[in-house]
Amino acid sequence: MPRDFDFPRSFERTRLRRGRMDIPFLAMVLTLLIIGVIMILSASFARSYYEQGNPTVVFRRHLLFAAFSVVVMYVSSWVRPSLIRKYSKILMFISAGLLVVVLAMGKLAGGATRWIGTDRAGFQPSEITKLAVILYFPAISCRYKNQIRTIRYGIVPFLIWLGAIAVLLILEPHYSATIIVLALGFVLMFAGGSSIKHLLVIGAVGVAGMAVMLIMRGYTADRIAAMQDPFSQLQNDGWQIVQSLYAVGSGGLLGMGLGQGMQKYLWLPMEHNDYIFAVICEELGFIGAVLILILFVLLILRGYWLAIHARDRYSALIIIGITTHLALQVILNVAVVLNIIPSTGISLPFISYGGTALFIQMAEMGIILSASRDIEEK
Repeated sequence: MPRDFDFPRSFERTRLRRGRMDIPFLAMVLTLLIIGVIMILSASFARSYYEQGNPTVVFRRHLLFAAFSVVVMYVSSWVRPSLIRKYSKILMFISAGLLVVVLAMGKLAGGATRWIGTDRAGFQPSEITKLAVILYFPAISCRYKNQIRTIRYGIVPFLIWLGAIAVLLILEPHYSATIIVLALGFVLMFAGGSSIKHLLVIGAVGVAGMAVMLIMRGYTADRIAAMQDPFSQLQNDGWQIVQSLYAVGSGGLLGMGLGQGMQKYLWLPMEHNDYIFAVICEELGFIGAVLILILFVLLILRGYWLAIHARDRYSALIIIGITTHLALQVILNVAVVLNIIPSTGISLPFISYGGTALFIQMAEMGIILSASRDIEEK
């Protein structure tokens, strides 16, 4: 190392070469995160007290997750897209390896093996896999950009990875993650320039195959039946749906008031996880729920705006992938809560309780903010 090397000054010069992160995008992410922390306190205190004798156990844990996730977002906001592209293939292999580890020694919960770790500490490799697909597929598109409309370079490399990942996720089984990964892969292939004709054929075959598999699987068919007539299956899968609908309906226009909801008193399962939007509807009402959804819509639109104005092709594609992932999660979660689609086990970004999912989501937001720093350099 040269004797005159000054790390702080050198680091400062590196920072000054980049523009300022997109403040509107950052503000919306932090607002949603704060809303999530508040709603976790309201939604979880009854179950926390009943199961652990302390009404703030879940809240304090989530507050720690939220604080650390902000650090994760800030750090990732300084990692250049070019560096991400360089190591995206390694992340893809690591994520696939973790999925294999899940099948070999993962933790069984709810009839599926999706976790690595213990009851007190664990993570879902499927969340890492989603991010890996978002970061690596654009790298493939950029590498073969002049040949991307051919089957050999525009279809085969993607299908090999998607096929391998889908098989590993189905074996867990984790159908919601499978659907999201396949959807993200399809969107990134389309945005990357793969032939629309080829994509339409692959998409039709994929949708038909997933539909047949979901219908044939026992517990998935039960969930579909419960969605169609939840009141006839109150003792089984219909219970959660009915309690969710009660929560949504009882909120009315203005809601019962923050902290005043009743379904969280052990009536509604997963009230601080996948079904926290039902608690939002009950306590904040139609207006409060719509305002939160509008905030999500504005964040998603801002993400696509940043993609349009990105400095390079790779940055644009990863922003499209991350923003699409966010949109899919919000749409599917709300659809489940409103009983539009069967229960899928998908959390509401930034708001549902969780560690792995929240860290990955905030890392993704940091990556978008990193790409936004380069827009001002144009």
